[in-house]
Amino acid sequence: MKSSGKTFRWMLSLVLLLTVFLAACSKNDETPAPSGNNSPGKESEGTEASETAKQDLIVAWLSDPPSLDPHMATDQQASILTTHLYDTLVIHDKDLNIKPGLAESWTQVDDKTLEFKLRQGVKFTDGTDLNAEVIKANIDRMLDPKVGSPRAFLVNMIEDVKVVDENTVQFVTKLPFSPLLAHLAHPGVGIVSAEGIKKDYELIDGGEKAGTYLSKNPVGTGIFKLDSWNPGQEVKIVPNDGYWADQAKVSSITFKVVSEDGTRVAELETGYAHIIDPVAPSDVNRVDGLADAHVNRQPSLSLSYIGFNMDKAPFDDVRVRQALSMAMNKDEIIQGIYEGIGIPAVSPLAPDVFGYDASVKPLENNIEKAKELLKDAGFENGFSTTLWTNDNAERIKIAEYAQSKLKEINVDVKIEVMEWGAYLAQTAEGKHDMFILGWSTVTADADYGLYPIFHSDNAGEPGNRTFTRDAELDQLLIGGREESDSNKRKELYKQAQEKLVEIAPMVYIHHQEYLNGVSDKVEGFWRHPNGIMQFHNVSIKP
Repeated sequence: MKSSGKTFRWMLSLVLLLTVFLAACSKNDETPAPSGNNSPGKESEGTEASETAKQDLIVAWLSDPPSLDPHMATDQQASILTTHLYDTLVIHDKDLNIKPGLAESWTQVDDKTLEFKLRQGVKFTDGTDLNAEVIKANIDRMLDPKVGSPRAFLVNMIEDVKVVDENTVQFVTKLPFSPLLAHLAHPGVGIVSAEGIKKDYELIDGGEKAGTYLSKNPVGTGIFKLDSWNPGQEVKIVPNDGYWADQAKVSSITFKVVSEDGTRVAELETGYAHIIDPVAPSDVNRVDGLADAHVNRQPSLSLSYIGFNMDKAPFDDVRVRQALSMAMNKDEIIQGIYEGIGIPAVSPLAPDVFGYDASVKPLENNIEKAKELLKDAGFENGFSTTLWTNDNAERIKIAEYAQSKLKEINVDVKIEVMEWGAYLAQTAEGKHDMFILGWSTVTADADYGLYPIFHSDNAGEPGNRTFTRDAELDQLLIGGREESDSNKRKELYKQAQEKLVEIAPMVYIHHQEYLNGVSDKVEGFWRHPNGIMQFHNVSIKP
């Protein structure tokens, strides 16, 4: 009996063990493990996050940003990142309307005073609070000559920043300035923590360059924060858990540098990247032919152009500039170099920019007329000149096209390809004859598309590398800034565009389309017409 009792207890234990095991198996069958290779995000009952793990979004792009300081960086890569690390007072939506950002409302107090009411309870990633004093500290920093912000022109019309109370701030401009809200929506006016600004100033006082701290230590209120940065290789950002609006839908975004066009396409094709930027025009069909990816196309606010140095003969003669412009066939450039992607430019402004006027007529493409203009200018037998470009494949092709076409009117062109830094420095100093560059009207307002690159005050480094100096044009551009009536502004900018066609400081080539390769698993991605990729609502399907 003793032995049989032990046997009974042993069998009972075995049955209980099997019961627990089978129950555990049943539970695992009912609740599958999260898909994907990354840890799941925070879960809550009834949400998508409870069913699908958040994943790391991989973006393969052309190059690394030099800085993550919104007030100091000027390149597009930096702007894309700072748009997600920082917030601005106001933003442009998809339709280019001004919407609330860190400012929940604003009032035009008088023709030179704009008042903002700030969102309450917003914190920076260093734990400090957003308030009116922080806004003042940011504008003061951008305007400080000791800092030397290249973004200062976005706010240099502001004469005074008044802190009314903790959540109310006023901007007082020197003169009435209609496009102020559009300027404040620019990512270059991203709002930085006051503590971050203080730490950067401490390094300046110690002999370091402005932006030394903030370039590597971004402290914003944005939807993401910096996780890691391996310069020249990749930047990784992760959600800001304290973000004041809707949370990010991915666990992280990794931007990795893939400089070769074909390699970026291969990354998308093999699944090593979810998004690639850019897609070369010659690769569009390849990407669209992939079974699980497509090309996202976005009309831009940008301009590509060939500029003339109006401070140098013979480009100081309007007849020469018009002749060279008329010798170029923009459709040939778009079809032959950009694979038909983009639209011919009539003036510097793209169709979606406020102030663009479709009735403005371009200079015609007419080789015989071009020869007549050169003859009238005393160059019947042509002349020799140089055309500068940086080592961008499409720009080099444009240079070669221009060299070939201008030969038809007896203009002998020597092409010089330069390193980017030297290229910018020497065109700013006016050492060039002709050059190839681009400009994007990031604010979607004609003021930004015209004033920086054509007003006499901006000749040289500020942006006017054609050294355009025209008193009538200057007055039109100043009038467009100060006029508050939108219809009157449009009329002034129509006249400015007609004037720019007439004086021809550059060959307005085309307004490009931004091309991104996007995996079909990606949802919620879009690209702003100003060129900034938007990841606020991006998610990845399993």
